[in-house]
Amino acid sequence: MKIIASLFFVTLSLLPARADWLMFRGSNGNGSTHRSLPVTIKTQGDKSWVQDLPGRGIASPVVVGDTIYLSASSGPFQEDLHVLAYDSSDGKQLWQRTLKATGRTVCHKKTCVAASTLASNGKGLVAQFSSNDIFAFDLKGNLLWARGLTFDHPNIANGLGMSSSPVVVQGVAVIQVENDADSYAFGLDLQNGSTLWQKKRPKAANWTSPVIINTKFRSLVGLQSKEGMTAIEPTTGKTVWDYQDGASTIPSSTWTEKGILLLPSHGITALQVAHDLQSFESIWVDNKLKPGTGSPSSQDGFLYVVNNANVLSCASVETGEIQWRLRLKGPISGSPLITADHLYIFSEDGLGQVVNIKAEKPEVVHTLNLGDTILCTPAVAKDAILVRSDSKLWKLSE
Repeated sequence: MKIIASLFFVTLSLLPARADWLMFRGSNGNGSTHRSLPVTIKTQGDKSWVQDLPGRGIASPVVVGDTIYLSASSGPFQEDLHVLAYDSSDGKQLWQRTLKATGRTVCHKKTCVAASTLASNGKGLVAQFSSNDIFAFDLKGNLLWARGLTFDHPNIANGLGMSSSPVVVQGVAVIQVENDADSYAFGLDLQNGSTLWQKKRPKAANWTSPVIINTKFRSLVGLQSKEGMTAIEPTTGKTVWDYQDGASTIPSSTWTEKGILLLPSHGITALQVAHDLQSFESIWVDNKLKPGTGSPSSQDGFLYVVNNANVLSCASVETGEIQWRLRLKGPISGSPLITADHLYIFSEDGLGQVVNIKAEKPEVVHTLNLGDTILCTPAVAKDAILVRSDSKLWKLSE
């Protein structure tokens, strides 16, 4: 185990946060917010701005208060790992930290080393990179600790790159690093980066991210793999229940306010989880809802998913009944962002599409072409949409 620094880390637990976009697909991990955000988003909007980035990245931005954080990678072999902070109001860079990769940086040309979205609860940041380097920072950019998982497990790597994003819960950073060789999940102590637990995982390349399964009284973490879904206790790694009928290794699962877990398995499989989170029941399966690269999003009892043919489907979370379908312009890699009444999604060619999901006949009501490659999922600031490409970070407002 390599711990470069062990400064005190303010424990990240289930504390009130100052923002609501704190990890991959938002604070609830389901790609939704109930805010009403601008529909006619523009690069020259009232509060819009754009910033050049120092390197590549497909990780989404996260927001804490009035600050936007994200990661990037650069250098001939993408060995330079960046974590950056920007003022949400004007786009001014507040700080940048650059560290060196200690693990393997080989990736498919479509992805990069900065593929994992940061995670926070409003008190600090955890950054995970494809090189299996994990860093913890406070919100001012002070490095608190660093782990190079490759020092202990040199075979946790694959030739295409890795993209699982961490989650933080109950003082633990849950990290998935799953491959054809050594395959693990880790629980790292957020005070010092030490390993609280580690679990052997199925040997298969896996790009899905952990999902928090929670109620007011308890939280579990779901680990998805080619074999299915395992729900674990975040502080011990102990298995609580196991779904073993297979699952996708690209789009991730989604937890809903209905207590239903939407699992990319045989299309979508809906698991109704018991109130005490001790067990589950499969309540419906629909192969017509199979996602493409992006993960399902959910809000107000409906799920939204884009398939490999760029068809957006809306279905009932409780029954799986498809409500409507709409063909979008693709190809699309990211997941949908859902607001109070609209859906936002960007194609790989940089075309932003805004769908009115509350209309009697849902349709695309606005488009914006950013002219750059976009593979990430959009994020939400207080008054605008955030999206990053390989080279730029945009804040898009009315």
